[in-house]
Amino acid sequence: MITTNTGKLLALLSLAIGVSLIGVGCSGGGNNSGEPATQSAGSESEASTKLTGDIKIDGSSTVYPVSEAVAEEFRAVQPKVRVTVGVSGTGGGMKKFIAGEVDICDASRAMKEKEAAACKEQGVEFIELSVAFDGLAVIVNPENTWCDCLTVGQLKELWRPESGVKQWKDLDPKWPAEDIKLYGPGTDSGTFDYFTEAIVGESKASRADYTASEDDNVLVTGVSEDKNSLGYFGFAYYEENKDKLKLLGVDGGEGCKKPSLETVRNNSYAPLSRPLFIYVRKSALARPEVVAFVKFYLENAAALSKDVGYVPVSDEVQKANMEAFNGATSK
Repeated sequence: MITTNTGKLLALLSLAIGVSLIGVGCSGGGNNSGEPATQSAGSESEASTKLTGDIKIDGSSTVYPVSEAVAEEFRAVQPKVRVTVGVSGTGGGMKKFIAGEVDICDASRAMKEKEAAACKEQGVEFIELSVAFDGLAVIVNPENTWCDCLTVGQLKELWRPESGVKQWKDLDPKWPAEDIKLYGPGTDSGTFDYFTEAIVGESKASRADYTASEDDNVLVTGVSEDKNSLGYFGFAYYEENKDKLKLLGVDGGEGCKKPSLETVRNNSYAPLSRPLFIYVRKSALARPEVVAFVKFYLENAAALSKDVGYVPVSDEVQKANMEAFNGATSK
């Protein structure tokens, strides 16, 4: 027979056990507001920092601002993954990509047939992802008051091999009899390949007597310090330095157009607008840190490319990117 005091003790013990069980039940399932419990949040935080490893990227100086911006944001999410982004021009990056020295190649042009053949010969499988659009800017010094636009024909005459154009008056007799100092990308640059093909009509066909550099900042400095200079490089570098430079229009047959987000996207800035790519080695996608990075790149390229002056890809291109990525990572 249970005494009154014993009955009270058992009742209290039963109540305590019930409260304890309720607490255990709540600890892993969130609360009434639907917020995750502290333990769950801690697990997510732990998962977000568990990746390690090195990811190597090299190639185009034009694509560099996008890849570096993505890498910087990715480091905040995965601080134990070391992402390095180099600049050796599209051609230089392709050589390293084919040789297996880098995981990803930044490219300001599509891969050439001979590069694709070299990949096949070396057993390198890859996916091509279009990450942004860019317009090439033709720029002069801000003190240049006589030239606001050049036709494709004038640009061709100026930049073709064995060009006879030495002074501004050789392009237009109304312009000064002053020597033109030219600045442009080096021969390993995809920008060089694209410009020469679009303007001269043949890739790599260019006069040689100009100041060449793979570093677009060198070109910006050169043009900004010489009144009679002219150069070309990616539109993003003009946007970053427009206080030091003057942007020219280009007449491709439909009147003078200057590069802008709108004219590059709708292709009215012709022929100097182009897609930008990254090439990813499929073998690198066997590593979880590379998979996470490329996925992060595709998810954030639109916002980050716009931040650095480029035009985001269309929804259709983004869908094609994700299909290529998913296809390469699902096997």
